[in-house]
Amino acid sequence: MSSLVRPDEKVDPLEELVELDPHVFSHPIRRDILHLCVVHYLDCQRQGSASTKTRGEVRGSGRKIRPQKGSGRARLGDAQSPMLRGGGVAFGPKPRDFATKLNRKVVEMGMRVALSARVKEQSLGIVRSLEWPGFKTKEFGDRIEELGWWRTLFVTGQDQVPNGLARASNNLPMVDTVKAADLDVYHALKWPRLVLDLSAVEWFERALGKPQVVAREYKS
Repeated sequence: MSSLVRPDEKVDPLEELVELDPHVFSHPIRRDILHLCVVHYLDCQRQGSASTKTRGEVRGSGRKIRPQKGSGRARLGDAQSPMLRGGGVAFGPKPRDFATKLNRKVVEMGMRVALSARVKEQSLGIVRSLEWPGFKTKEFGDRIEELGWWRTLFVTGQDQVPNGLARASNNLPMVDTVKAADLDVYHALKWPRLVLDLSAVEWFERALGKPQVVAREYKS
């Protein structure tokens, strides 16, 4: 287990080992599940606000441009025809919702696969806490440079991101913070490295682990 703050020299590294739930952090890699989760996330991010006017919505008169016969030229209706410049658009886009549905269990499996892939790639770090004693961006940037943790997403299991970490990392372009409850499969795969605190590990094991079956009590 690493440490965001410089650790005490008296700390024994063997005492800083963390045992992870294999059901959450050692799941078989399923590329198809990751693909479904990423496509679902990107579909839900689309605004769907593109809009064009049909010939019935374009401003102008509905008068026929020229007689049907006798001119020797092509037949034309009104000036809003899609064939004419300034006319309507045939089969153009209209505002719509691009969001797709995905079963909750598939999303949960996708998060297990994403975390397991990070462990397999050795790009998942765990720290005891993400509390940062200060607000200076330069001091935090120097510590990130020392650890080699650029392009890292810090995940906390607390209700709010620690204030010191949020303020110190706010102006760093290659570092970001997020709560465990708000982490999705897309960003878990997009960032080259994830760093979780112990509360985030507990949150994922509680939310994605096997449900605990309570033994029934029988009356003799």
